[in-house]
Amino acid sequence: MRKFLIFLLVLTIPYALFSLLMYSIQDKIMFQPDVLPVDYGFSFESDFKEVNIKTIDDISLNALHFTTPNAKGFIVYYHGNAGNLSRWGKIVERYVKLGYEVLVMDYRGYGKSEGQPSEKTLYADAQLFYDYAKARVNEQQIIVYGRSLGTALAVKMAAENNPSKLILETPFYSVKDVANTRFRYLPVQWLLKYTFPSFSYAPQVKCETLIVHGTNDDIVPYASGERLYNEFNPAQTAFVTIPQGKHNNLVEFDAFHLAIQDFLK
Repeated sequence: MRKFLIFLLVLTIPYALFSLLMYSIQDKIMFQPDVLPVDYGFSFESDFKEVNIKTIDDISLNALHFTTPNAKGFIVYYHGNAGNLSRWGKIVERYVKLGYEVLVMDYRGYGKSEGQPSEKTLYADAQLFYDYAKARVNEQQIIVYGRSLGTALAVKMAAENNPSKLILETPFYSVKDVANTRFRYLPVQWLLKYTFPSFSYAPQVKCETLIVHGTNDDIVPYASGERLYNEFNPAQTAFVTIPQGKHNNLVEFDAFHLAIQDFLK
């Protein structure tokens, strides 16, 4: 019996320590910001202006508002969990070139935005920038676009507002769903600080929705995006599969561009 107990301790203690380590670093896994100095000067091919909005708790959030003459619509873009607007501004320019105004914000702690991100504040901040767009155009001109982490914000914004369309690139069912796949050997239900339950908001979305996901996504499993799709109204939701597509390279596939452009039309 004594040897058996020692054997259990040898197995249990490292497992418990590793679980505690994963709990302590999950903020760094979830949020990977790059900070910018406040005097950093953005440079893009398209016309844009910087926007700074104060939150109710007096945090300044930075965003880029790209403009174009006779815009076809207004895209509110919620970006992924890494980088800052110096990168994401270049990514969203492709939609400016298609004839759309685009607003893209940096989350708390990203780029020039102050503060530290949390699930509650991300949702609240996302609504602030949706309201910025709604104050400038008719809401039926607004298209909500989410990428990766930003899809969680985009689904909630579409559920609680009335945009014309919703686009989700590499979305997930919930954080728990992804964690159960990537860390299936850990008791994730006890370790997670974040939930981002997109599945709970999806049934409330009333607008046309497009989901695009690659079969070889190594960050958000294809199955998680597919599972989320099943929570939307099937009559107004399309799911486009990009064979061999990964998490960060869908832009390299013609099928991705065709799906977005056809949906925007």
